[in-house]
Amino acid sequence: MIVRQFLMWARTAPDAARAKAAGALARAYLRSDLGAADRSQIEASLPELADDPCLEVRLALAAALADHPLVPADLVLGIAAQGGAPAAVMLARSPVPSLRELIHFCETGDEMVRLAIAARRDLQPEVATVLARLAGPQGALALAGNRSARLGEAALVSLATRFGQMPALREALLARPDLPRAIHHALIREVADTLSAFVAERRWLSPDAASRVAREACPAEEADAEAPREMPMQDTGTRLRIAVEGMKAKGKLTPVLALRALLFGEVRLFQEMASVLAQISSDEVAAMLADRSGRSFRAVYDRIGLPRGAYIAFRTALEVVQADHAEELDAAGLKRRILDEVIGRYEVAPGAERLLTMLRGWREEAGGRGIAA
Repeated sequence: MIVRQFLMWARTAPDAARAKAAGALARAYLRSDLGAADRSQIEASLPELADDPCLEVRLALAAALADHPLVPADLVLGIAAQGGAPAAVMLARSPVPSLRELIHFCETGDEMVRLAIAARRDLQPEVATVLARLAGPQGALALAGNRSARLGEAALVSLATRFGQMPALREALLARPDLPRAIHHALIREVADTLSAFVAERRWLSPDAASRVAREACPAEEADAEAPREMPMQDTGTRLRIAVEGMKAKGKLTPVLALRALLFGEVRLFQEMASVLAQISSDEVAAMLADRSGRSFRAVYDRIGLPRGAYIAFRTALEVVQADHAEELDAAGLKRRILDEVIGRYEVAPGAERLLTMLRGWREEAGGRGIAA
């Protein structure tokens, strides 16, 4: 009876009074000593309050319910789907949304929603990876500064690549204890380059002198870059990922560039390019490339959106890399073997003149006509 009277009163009550009453009703619903009948009546009224035309009412309801783990999922997700401030409050604090639901809101919500999710306690790495790829500057900064968030390497690379030029985000990333060494070096390099450009622009030093000062400011990073083979494999992969994400951010990552990487024997580089282009993890791409039947690779190929006419080139290159004798070749020999095999396949295929011209140019660039010529 009290609930029905409240709903009838709420239809004509002032907005501020309705908001205060909605918050009080929601808090009463969460009381452990509330009787089952009363709880059922209040629960039936909550969806109507969640659809109230007044933002203040919806916000009061969200604030009262956000922290409780037993709020009905339909109610939580309904408020979250409305967007705006009530959704942000719910998504920042509610323990109810699942991993998949949080990813969905990251992908479909506005920047306010992403900012709220980025601030969640104990944010899962899967959600953080999606956020790092989609969030704007403020959401990215909130994610980088969220010490309780579990940021995987992919998320950290995306943040560094997309917003490494932002001083506040660089500072937040460099303060994280889980930042990989290669990303730390890349951010320090960004700081040095920014300083170099600033000094040269002010004409305090010549461009060459400013560049030299920047290099000397981070000697460890320069030495590290000159000896990549001595780095742990994880750091090498991270460095490649940063480079590929940077190419994508600048609009320079293309299927042709991925083809060139594979034909030149740079399988790990191609793996990272395919991962970014297809928007799947690098480990998934590696597993698909290892499938000698070719069926898994076809799935990657189609997802990248490559032209059908180039499939033979990609598939042939993988066959050469996967062959047992490939390990006996040095880098230059593997490069020539791949290009010779691919060109041989296209020389007997009709209508491949344009592609052949490009492939032959690459073979000349690789150091001669190769072992099959």
